[in-house]
Amino acid sequence: MDSSNRPFRSGPTRRDIVLAGATGTLSALVAPGSAMLALAETASTTAVPQVPPPSAAGARAAVAEVEQAILRISREVWENAELSRQEMKSHAIHLRELEAEGFAITSRNTSGYPTAFIAEWTQGSGGPVIAYLPEYDALPGLGNAAEARPAPGPTGVEVGHACGHNLIGAGCTGAALALKRMMLLDGTAGTIRVHGCASEESQGVKPYMVRDGLFDDVDVALAWHPAPVAATGAVRTAANDGIRVTFRGRTAHAGNTPWDGRSALDAAEVFGHAVDQMREHVLPTARLHYIFEAAGVAPNVVPDFAQVWMMIRDKDRPKVSAMTEWVRQIADGAAMATQTKAEFDLFFGVWDLLPNSALINGIHAHMSAEGLDWTDDEQDFARACQAQMGLPEKGMAKQVLPILGEITAGGSTDVGDISWVVPTGLFGWPTLPLGVSLHTWPVTACGGMSIGDKASLATARILAGAGHDLMTQPDLRSAAKADFIAAKGDTVFVSALAADKMPEILPAFMHKGVGDDTMTPPES
Repeated sequence: MDSSNRPFRSGPTRRDIVLAGATGTLSALVAPGSAMLALAETASTTAVPQVPPPSAAGARAAVAEVEQAILRISREVWENAELSRQEMKSHAIHLRELEAEGFAITSRNTSGYPTAFIAEWTQGSGGPVIAYLPEYDALPGLGNAAEARPAPGPTGVEVGHACGHNLIGAGCTGAALALKRMMLLDGTAGTIRVHGCASEESQGVKPYMVRDGLFDDVDVALAWHPAPVAATGAVRTAANDGIRVTFRGRTAHAGNTPWDGRSALDAAEVFGHAVDQMREHVLPTARLHYIFEAAGVAPNVVPDFAQVWMMIRDKDRPKVSAMTEWVRQIADGAAMATQTKAEFDLFFGVWDLLPNSALINGIHAHMSAEGLDWTDDEQDFARACQAQMGLPEKGMAKQVLPILGEITAGGSTDVGDISWVVPTGLFGWPTLPLGVSLHTWPVTACGGMSIGDKASLATARILAGAGHDLMTQPDLRSAAKADFIAAKGDTVFVSALAADKMPEILPAFMHKGVGDDTMTPPES
């Protein structure tokens, strides 16, 4: 990568994270004692004033015109929380608002996902294509009322928006509605495209959309994610492979004639042990984690079936691919050693996230223009959530952080694939109190009240303003493209998904419930 294209390092760096004992993910960056948390807790009056981008005022006015639509999306999706691949009501809410604003639904059941879609609106000819990436699936076991305590939500506790996807969707789709108003006002030519990104919490549709060429004509993709802080920067998430290894052996009576059997469990255990021996010989950025999904049914029967679900991560796709091949060899070796048979299925994979300096700087300018402004009641709500969680009662973040320096995170995102085929801009915006982790009940609670409402509207303004800049400034698009090309270097993007690989139907027990990274399910 050409270092001249990287954003300036005015914010926390990898060194700050290591010194604070953090892990590299956004949630860890706000651990007690971290440089980022100290900045986030500083009063907003200490922030250095910046001149707002000219489009910020237009974005504010446009969002005001579609405010009720944005709030409907956020609140209705929150009230009707649905798990991945089950977001029938949630995706229909987005489609309803888009169609009401004149967007054409150009794709339904997109890339094999019944709740994915593409909608677009075009004015004139020859203009750029700007894509927004709404998400709308929820998480199991994290339903909660809009109260600062654990309490059942509108549909109980079974499902809840503990990652704020109701807000992501409202901000992204809301930005599309607002950008349309801005373009109508000044006659700008171009296409606004909304990619309905189903199932992010399990086996997200984004890599399938990329593999299917649905971003090939996009100039820039924009999105955001809930966070305890307002931040953007050169954060690189890990590439990731999802693997299923199945071993098949032969049953026998484990007491009378064990010599007649060949244990698939033995093979799985040899496989796991050999993978553990890899750990000494992989880079510190590598992550190897697995579980045994099946390991026999009774101890007096030699198991003829065992299955391991494994995830492999590292800082880039070539490193992950190399480790995946090594693991494939281990599976074959474990089968040979136990006279069983191994089946190796690379069923899902994502690329690392490729930051874009031009987009980071442009988005940050709009974030700074937006600022943060919480009422006393909202801060009290946040502190009450923190008290319930046993956390320092710091409330909500008070200022937009400086642009972050280069950070390599251990977690993964399915936005990574998009970032390797089109310049992609991302940022985090506060929807949860400082110190609170994503995928916890306070995130659901905050997303169903005014804190969430403010985030939906603020991110719509940021994304609409940044989108309008890209629509109207060819030089900015050229800068984003140049940075994209420089960051890619000689790397050629090839989807980790085989051409014939289709998304799988998810059994309910395999929906992600904890953590904050890409999860991939086994076959049902």
